Amino acid sequence: METERPKARRGFASMSPQKQREIASKGGRMAHEKGAAHEWTVDEAREAGRKGGSARHGRPMPGAPDQLGQQPFEQPAEPWREA
Repeated sequence: METERPKARRGFASMSPQKQREIASKGGRMAHEKGAAHEWTVDEAREAGRKGGSARHGRPMPGAPDQLGQQPFEQPAEPWREA
């Protein structure tokens, strides 16, 4: 039986976090210079933040109103279970 070798770190994984940031930063600057970078409007950013906050696998945040603005339905107490 052959023993498993540890996976070799390649590409970004082999670089220090500082080096990764430098390369990613260059890419971001180039995208802006080229005009390919997306620039958010205030409304787009607000909507993205709202979606990100509710992206819990399709479940709303506890106590958050639903899409119609209605407050969540509270489950009645189950009389057969002791509190």
